[in-house]
Amino acid sequence: MSDTTDYVPPKVWTWNKENGGRFASINRPIAGPTHDKDLPIGKHPFQLYSLATPNGVKVTVMFEELLALGHTGAEYDAWLINIGQGDQFGSGFVDINPNSKIPALMDRSGPTPIRVFESGAILVHLAEKFGAFLPTEPGPRAECLSWLFWQMGSAPYLGGGFGHFYAYAPIKIEYAIDRFAMEVKRQLDVLNRRLAESRYLGGEDYTIADMAVWPWYGGMAKGLLYEGGEFLQVQEYTHVIRWADEIGERPAVQRGRMVNRVFGEPSSQLRERHDAGDFDTNTEDKRAAE
Repeated sequence: MSDTTDYVPPKVWTWNKENGGRFASINRPIAGPTHDKDLPIGKHPFQLYSLATPNGVKVTVMFEELLALGHTGAEYDAWLINIGQGDQFGSGFVDINPNSKIPALMDRSGPTPIRVFESGAILVHLAEKFGAFLPTEPGPRAECLSWLFWQMGSAPYLGGGFGHFYAYAPIKIEYAIDRFAMEVKRQLDVLNRRLAESRYLGGEDYTIADMAVWPWYGGMAKGLLYEGGEFLQVQEYTHVIRWADEIGERPAVQRGRMVNRVFGEPSSQLRERHDAGDFDTNTEDKRAAE
């Protein structure tokens, strides 16, 4: 294996602001706000502040699935948080999520607003509030939550690990790419084995576990996440691909994936969502532009 650097860690680490690559402007070793900025508040019970990264897509898919089931109380405003411009460090956002990561949710459906941060926590909060997509029987519930928390613990190896070193790091480090590629392939094999015996991750029913895993691992399997599919030979994981295709065909998933999206094909983008009709308006605007 080739060496890319003779770097020797110093006795005490110091922050080199110029050594962060593509994300140097937003990565830092301290928390808290960098500027004062209030967040907008719309008319619906739920106020979501997000971006259509895989973690953001989980929550917009959940909202769209709830609405598709007829839960009109799940209406939401989805406000764009541009993490490339540091919106996540505004004082209003940090008040909701002290970790300065998207998505962040304010549940204003009751007498006292409730903040919820971390995408998995938001999914559980909404599932319990509306009694949907989370089984109530102890066995199926445990299976669903196990896969949900599997995703929360595993995805950093896919995103911040493989994705960063393969796609975004300023230099290619063979050891890092090899290490995280091996782990992502192991994770895909874990999923493939589960989906060989079960239609969905939690069993025969579609749940928040699928909503959490699909944007990351379904996206990886279908080439929607990084251009690393050929490198990882994702076509080998046939059960993951079957599952990813089935979920990707759901209309609510297709809508949820559009919300707060500001990249990719223009027809796939809906910068902000404030009413269900925004999807139709978005389509009409794109057609007019063509």
